[in-house]
Amino acid sequence: MNAAPERHQLLLAGGGHSHVLVLRRWLMRPRLRPPHPRIPLVSRHGTALYSGLLPAVVAGLEPPEVAAIDLRRLCTLAGVTFVQAEITGLDPAAWELRLAGRPPLRFDRLSLDLGAVTAVVGEAMAVKPLEPFLAWAGRRQAGEPLRIRGGGAAAVELALAFRARGLACELLLQGECLRLGSAAANRAGERLLAQAAIPIQRRAPDDARADLACTGSRAPAWLATAGLPVDPESGRVLTESSLAVIGHPALFASGDCGRIAADPRPPSGVWAVRAAPVLAENLRRSLAEPARPLRPWRPQARALQLLGDGGWQAGGPRALAFYGPLALGPAAWIWHWKQRIDRAFMARFAALRPMAAAAMACRGCAAKLGAAPLASALARLDPGGPRRPAEDAPVVGTAADGDLLLQSVDGFPALVADPWLNGRLTSLHACSDLWASGAAVESVQALVTVPEAAAGIQEELLLQTLAGVRSVLEPLGAALVGGHTLEGRDGAGLALALTVNGRVAPAAHWGKGPLRPGEALLLSRPLGSGVLFAAAMAGAAAPAWMEALLEGMQRSQAPLVPLLAAHGCRACTDITGFGLLGHLGEMLEASGAGVAVELEAAAIAAWPGALELLERGFASTLAPANAAALALLEGPVRLLGAGGSAGPAALAGLLIDPQTCGPLLAALPAAEAPAALAALRAAGFGAAAVIGRVVSRQGAAAASPAPGG
Repeated sequence: MNAAPERHQLLLAGGGHSHVLVLRRWLMRPRLRPPHPRIPLVSRHGTALYSGLLPAVVAGLEPPEVAAIDLRRLCTLAGVTFVQAEITGLDPAAWELRLAGRPPLRFDRLSLDLGAVTAVVGEAMAVKPLEPFLAWAGRRQAGEPLRIRGGGAAAVELALAFRARGLACELLLQGECLRLGSAAANRAGERLLAQAAIPIQRRAPDDARADLACTGSRAPAWLATAGLPVDPESGRVLTESSLAVIGHPALFASGDCGRIAADPRPPSGVWAVRAAPVLAENLRRSLAEPARPLRPWRPQARALQLLGDGGWQAGGPRALAFYGPLALGPAAWIWHWKQRIDRAFMARFAALRPMAAAAMACRGCAAKLGAAPLASALARLDPGGPRRPAEDAPVVGTAADGDLLLQSVDGFPALVADPWLNGRLTSLHACSDLWASGAAVESVQALVTVPEAAAGIQEELLLQTLAGVRSVLEPLGAALVGGHTLEGRDGAGLALALTVNGRVAPAAHWGKGPLRPGEALLLSRPLGSGVLFAAAMAGAAAPAWMEALLEGMQRSQAPLVPLLAAHGCRACTDITGFGLLGHLGEMLEASGAGVAVELEAAAIAAWPGALELLERGFASTLAPANAAALALLEGPVRLLGAGGSAGPAALAGLLIDPQTCGPLLAALPAAEAPAALAALRAAGFGAAAVIGRVVSRQGAAAASPAPGG
């Protein structure tokens, strides 16, 4: 390796059992955490699945969320930056971890806990990685035939679990007998399979058709490609007893992707769990100045193995226990013992809470100044001047070809800790002002504020932020043309502001108004990002909710502009910090006193979990200021019908919830609304909906009671 760069950057690659326990250790004992301000953890998923509970989930004995550790939340609690990305390679000489679709991350200490992939798959579904397998397993139906290739504990336990779901399972063995670790264990496993009427095909040919492959595991192939020493059969990285990679003292490996060369153990969650304290201590020692000698570890020779039968028989679940040459069971008490162990492991994470009890102010567009002080300040700035309608992307000039030149500015403190993702989300949010005007984005300037830190860390934060910005601009054919950088002082963190420039033909330009009677109002995506992020800071947002939200927020709304234009869009705005009612009020203000809006409460979509959180009393810190817009429900806005399953208070909260990367709200002729809605849904905006109509003020329907009133 070359000399390490002058930066202090520990990078955790993967969300395996060792890493999640290291994070928990840092949270519970902060003095043991390396004294570095920013430690990223990279994982392709926002949850880490606990393999011990997977068979119970497959059997239908437990819901999937019981087996999921909220990795994003755990990182936040431990002061670690969660980076959701696919790892594609490693360049030890350049000190870089390569990621799909974004720049590599640099490090001077790297810890690998990546899990494993199924060794031999063919056309069958692989049991590893676990996340796609679990989704596939959930789609299997009772009565389906299921041929499972493999003879280890995973194959046997999953065959029994699927049998409990009513599938017709068959086990295909490569050899003559099972591979459960001992002759006694093999005999016990075969008895259990026979009792469950699961046939075994011995010495199955390699080309025998299989639906599921449980054929052992291998470490990701890119570890060997990177030039690291690996076991030739399993691809696992070979390490010293300290878990440092042989020949690479700045790299560590544990869990299913690592193997102590002088003291090998089979891949198992038991050893991954036992490795966590050693890994945490040696990472800290390696980063000390001067570096301290690493602690050696001799893992236990044997591990207890508990294998459940899925509860296929009427008497309820049972389990086998294996330890060395011994086998015990099957018995119900062993199953309950296994459940206690598994639940105790998961309880270590479910009970974690932030160390500080003080409420945190919301970030992203929820950090916006409230409407009242903004309006008052502008009125005092120009007390005698005319009141101008609120336009977020005003016309600043005319091009030589007659196109209108538009400009907008937007930005906020970092919404998420990952600088690349924050750069992407901030850019999508800022560009929406121009999309809501019917314009195409041409160029952007960026003002990036990075925290006080070592120069190497600041370089990395700036690079990742600007790369996130460019990930939005490049598909648009737009350019990042310049900007400015600042260092935040007095503890200020990462922040990004953007000036966005674009153009539009005069005939295609949309303002916020005027709205006209007879128009339909179309909302392009759900609401509720503000309350979800507020709840996430309190540890109350389910991982699946945040996954769905972040996936949706990252979808560019640029394709909506030509679709809405083709269906006669006449006015448009984007729903951001002031919420649906606040921005609808701006459209009404630009329309004169003769129009009103009727909203269909049941048509207003919410992101998964948003209404439930609002019902439970969660809200963004900007929501109280936005509540002034609820007065519109006593005037030009009529709310018709009930909000589906949402109560009045939750519906009111949704209407004023501040949005980051929020939807477009477009007014178009009512006759065009069905075709426009179909076009949006065909383009991937499946939650788009017509949520209301514009009417004359005199002809508006009688108002229903205001939500929460």
